[in-house]
Amino acid sequence: MKPATTSGATTEPTVLDATGLASDPELEARFAESAHRILADLVGGGAALGWVEPPSRDEVAELLGHVVSAVQAGDAALRAAYFDRRLVGLGYWLRYARPTHRPHADLEKVAVAAAVHGRGVGRALTTALIADAREAGIEVLTLDARGDNAHALSLYRSLGFTEYGLLPRFVAVGEQRYDKVFYMLDFRQYG
Repeated sequence: MKPATTSGATTEPTVLDATGLASDPELEARFAESAHRILADLVGGGAALGWVEPPSRDEVAELLGHVVSAVQAGDAALRAAYFDRRLVGLGYWLRYARPTHRPHADLEKVAVAAAVHGRGVGRALTTALIADAREAGIEVLTLDARGDNAHALSLYRSLGFTEYGLLPRFVAVGEQRYDKVFYMLDFRQYG
């Protein structure tokens, strides 16, 4: 974990990969429950994370199990962000399964607890996941986001992602309709 400042609070999140998380039994034991709490709170507040209703503990545990299995197979990266040993965010990418798409991956989720929005957690997670993708030989990292998620879209653009498509009014949340925006980071352009 990062050292604390003189006031006792860390100024930047500590971002662990799956190996780092697994090497700390206490953090690993609390990870699924803490991740569930973050995801359920965000979705309950209207966040665009792929669920209309907050996911159940079992849904989150199954999702994380799938991601961890993919990490172990070399087909994913998982990152967890902490302030003072408290999970405040998580993100992951998954390699595409189709043989013709194997050099590419999709940034599936970056979720940051509402209490720490604006403190660099999303940027730290996404930057680490981009580095993981480069190291894994990913050629193109893609993502999609709901069009009204201005903060996330701004973050992705600031990290080099470019928009490559849009489906107008594609995402349905009750009677509301939102655009679905597609972004990509093409590592082939940058060597």
